[in-house]
Amino acid sequence: MGIVKTSRQVGVDPFRNAATERVVAEALREDVGRGDMTSAVTLSRDLVGTASLVAREACVVAGLPLVACVYDSLAGAGVVKVATKVREGVGVEAGRTLARVDGPLDVVLAGERVMLNFLQQICGTATVTRRFVEAVAGTNAVIVDTRKTIPGLRLLQKYAVRVGGGRNHRFGLDDGVLIKDNHIAACGSLGDAVRRARREAPHPLRIEVECESLEQVDEAVEAGADVVLLDNMTPAAVGRVHARVSGRVLLEVSGGIRLDNVRKYAERGAALISVGALTHSAPAVDLSLDVRKRAGGRRK
Repeated sequence: MGIVKTSRQVGVDPFRNAATERVVAEALREDVGRGDMTSAVTLSRDLVGTASLVAREACVVAGLPLVACVYDSLAGAGVVKVATKVREGVGVEAGRTLARVDGPLDVVLAGERVMLNFLQQICGTATVTRRFVEAVAGTNAVIVDTRKTIPGLRLLQKYAVRVGGGRNHRFGLDDGVLIKDNHIAACGSLGDAVRRARREAPHPLRIEVECESLEQVDEAVEAGADVVLLDNMTPAAVGRVHARVSGRVLLEVSGGIRLDNVRKYAERGAALISVGALTHSAPAVDLSLDVRKRAGGRRK
C-alpha cells in the first residue's frame, strides 16, 4: 500500500500561486505599513547595492524562490534582482551564501525581515524533516507530516517537508478519510464509523482509523479499514500490533514521536510515522541578509 498524493499537491507551484501571494502581501502590509521610516531618513532613495543571504548555522535549504516573491510583491517584478546560489534540498554549513540580492537598498531593507521570517521557518521545517528521515534510514518507514501547520503557511510547510525528504499526509480535510476519537464517539462505535465511511466514501478514498488499543485495532480490521493509525502507543505495543495484522492493513503511528525514539517505531513495523513537530514547532534557522553598498551605486 503506497501513499496517495492529495489532489491539491499535484501540479501546484508552492511559490507562484494565489495563496502564497496573499500571505506574502499580508506579511508585507503588516511589517512595512506606510513605509520603512528608518530607511527613509537615513538612505538616499537612489542608492543601490548588493546583499547576501547567508546561513548562520547548518541547515537544509528550502524556499529560496520566496526571496524573489517577497521583493516582487513589495516593489514590482524585477526591481530587485535575485540570484540563488544553492539548490533546494541541499544541506549547507554555517557561513554559506544562499542567494544574492541586487537593487535599491531602501527596497532591499524594507523586505528583509519578511523575507527572512519566511525563509527561516521553511528551512527549519526542511532541516528537522531531514533529521527524522535520516533517523529511520534503512527501514521501510516513511516520515509524513500532519495538518498541524502555521495558519496560512500549509502549502509552503508541506513543500518544505518534501524538500527535507518526508512525504505529505492529507493537505486538508477534503483529501481523505481519517476517523478519529471524536468521530467514533459521535457515531457510537469504531466499527460503525468505519462501516459507514466504507459505505459512503467515494471509491478511491482509503479509510483510515485512529486506534488506541489492540481491541480497537481488531475492530477496525474487521470493519474493513485500510489504514490503522496507532496513537500514543509504545514501540513494543506497535510491534505486537504489527505481528497481529501484518499484511492486512497499513500501520501508521503518531503521538510522542521524537528523534531519540523514532527508529524504534520504524523497526517494529510502522509503515508511516506522522510527526506534528515537523511543522508546528520546528526551530527557525538562523539566516541573515548582509548588505554591501555598491561603489558609486545610484539608481538610474
